[in-house]
Amino acid sequence: MNFIEVLIATLSGWVWGPPMLVLLVGTGLYLTVILRGLQFRALPHALRLIWHKELSSEGDISHFAALMTALAATVGIGNIVGVATAISLGGPGAVFWMWMTGFVGMATKYAEAVLAVKYREKGEHGMRGGPMYYLAKGAGLPKLGWLFALFTALATFGIGNMTQANAVATIFQSTFHVEPWLTGTILMLLTGLVILGGIKSIARFTSFLVPFMIVGYTGASLLVLAINAGEIPHALALIFYHAFTPMAATGGFAGSVVAASMRYGIARGVFSNESGLGSAPIAAAAARTRDPVKQALVSMTQTFIDTLVVCTMTAMVILTSHAWLEGVAPGQLTSASFGETLGQSGVVIVAVATALFAYSTLIGWNYYGEKAIEYLAGRGAIAPYRVVFVAVVIVGAMMKLEFVWNFSDLMNGMMAIPNIIGLLLLSKVVKEETGRYFKW
Repeated sequence: MNFIEVLIATLSGWVWGPPMLVLLVGTGLYLTVILRGLQFRALPHALRLIWHKELSSEGDISHFAALMTALAATVGIGNIVGVATAISLGGPGAVFWMWMTGFVGMATKYAEAVLAVKYREKGEHGMRGGPMYYLAKGAGLPKLGWLFALFTALATFGIGNMTQANAVATIFQSTFHVEPWLTGTILMLLTGLVILGGIKSIARFTSFLVPFMIVGYTGASLLVLAINAGEIPHALALIFYHAFTPMAATGGFAGSVVAASMRYGIARGVFSNESGLGSAPIAAAAARTRDPVKQALVSMTQTFIDTLVVCTMTAMVILTSHAWLEGVAPGQLTSASFGETLGQSGVVIVAVATALFAYSTLIGWNYYGEKAIEYLAGRGAIAPYRVVFVAVVIVGAMMKLEFVWNFSDLMNGMMAIPNIIGLLLLSKVVKEETGRYFKW
């Protein structure tokens, strides 16, 4: 087992080295340029489209439900533990680089969704789409589409399953003294109850849960920031200054260099918002819409909400507290930061938020995995996949956190490579569709 852990950690380090970070951010910057800064100019229009319904259009679920399903998968422990990890290992400057993944990632997420809807197929049991389809049909690279589907199927057990279950088990053990096996069992049963109903059941559930959990967590964060309002200017100064300047060791913080700030900020930002991974367009492809651009604009708001709203809330709560300077472990840092201001109620808020965020991610990523498995082995493979996916929940709850995160990072990176190739090859298509819609 030690050999496997070392191997996974080594491969993860290679995959998430400078070339991958440059590729992801560079692709987002390139798309931002050719789309004329679409994510900044069209954001108000995109937010209005969330509520737009196209009842007579092809598709399985509404724009709103597709967004909530994608948000269910992305707003997870990356927004709580991932942000804390980035700050612990990369310092306050990591938050700046996380923001950058959000800004350029909005263009990436938009492009993914345009292609997902344009090249989707109507299957026997609903719409099918995502990078595997636009790689095969649009870019003419079916083998690369197959590889993407394979990596997605594997990634569902990392980013979409074990990391989520592990984080909930860890925080419930430290907060409520609940044994990991019990937390894992309960999560396993609750996950199975929802996913048996397919995308429409998942969409109904996430449309109720996701707005509630995001508003609740953001509200609690704003309360902490209101109480600590005097610390906000200092926290912002730390973020911008240390994005480009090393931070010396102080208190319990070990210090950080700019390279670490960039690496952990970008890696954890991508882990959270998933821009460039190609996961969210699988949900976008299920939306009822006549126009790929409409759903793409809605999908773009997912990265805005996830990174520039929810992750920012977590980061500001941490940096306006003192826990991050006292050597608190990443897994408990957000909880300790809330607790510093709100006492035990703050710790409970983070525990409940972690459970809800993780549970929603399990539901959303299971759908991604189902579509990947269907592409690889046909619809008959979905039922066995669901059984395995549900069973792995309890395994993740009891595994080592470091191994789980390294496995997730590795699979995320392997998904991103074929997806980014597809985006670059089909960027002209994205630009043409966008020009048609906005009459450029």
